[in-house]
Amino acid sequence: MRHTLPIAPQFYVTAPQACPYLDGRMERKLFTALQGEHAQKLNDTLSKQGFRRSQNVLYRPSCAECSACLSARIRVADFVPSRTQRKVLKGAAHLRRNATSPWATEDQFTLFRRYLDARHADGGMADMDVFEFAAMVEETPIKSRVIEYTRPSRAGERGRPLAAVSLTDVFDDGLSMVYSFYDPDLTALSLGTFAILDHIEIAREAGLPYVYLGYWVPGSRKMGYKAKFSALEIYKGGQWSPIGDPELHRAELHPLSVEPIAEQVARIALPESRSDARIETKIDGKPVVPGDPA
Repeated sequence: MRHTLPIAPQFYVTAPQACPYLDGRMERKLFTALQGEHAQKLNDTLSKQGFRRSQNVLYRPSCAECSACLSARIRVADFVPSRTQRKVLKGAAHLRRNATSPWATEDQFTLFRRYLDARHADGGMADMDVFEFAAMVEETPIKSRVIEYTRPSRAGERGRPLAAVSLTDVFDDGLSMVYSFYDPDLTALSLGTFAILDHIEIAREAGLPYVYLGYWVPGSRKMGYKAKFSALEIYKGGQWSPIGDPELHRAELHPLSVEPIAEQVARIALPESRSDARIETKIDGKPVVPGDPA
């Protein structure tokens, strides 16, 4: 006899580490495993509540005194490209899109290494080897695609070389751009912006209402480009709202800006949850109980 367990994941909290977005701050993540027959439903549900996927883990920031990171998505039906974005589309018109299954290739890894060395040589992924890259692409328990963009060959080249690559998840309500990288020699094409614009078109063609961009962080130059897209929404205060004027969002530290971990978990909606489903939260292996100031 086969028994189906209720969707009641355990949630954990990472140890604090240096924030990659804002200097002098520490980040902490709330996360849970993404596995089993309900993985797709769990991913769809938690992604609507500000979570992101990394391989077989779902996470969202849960820093002790900072709530600057805000999940962002574009409303496809209302998006209108700016003049600059129309120029990007025109300038990259020679690129060809190719959607494949999540399978890592040598060409992808070569481009990935060139991108990291040129753009993020001191970042957290700088030391990733080919096996870790393959795991990033291939270890997905949900519906994912690799979107490749190729360019015409030059003298001495064969085929169509890779210009950009995006690892993309498919939700029930949109596309999520998990990670993108591109040829650092083609910066004039603004390939990061182009990939987002093309994903908006893919979502429109598929009848999906949103393109999820990950986190937007006020005050972070790395994340500032996301606020340049029209019809942008952010997940703040437990709901999705138009971003409005980006300058009105602040990133100040405050000890009361983040709810205790147990209260955060208690507010997470789960797919097909049952009243007897148990959600347990742990920090360093120890259960967290309501009222814990963590």
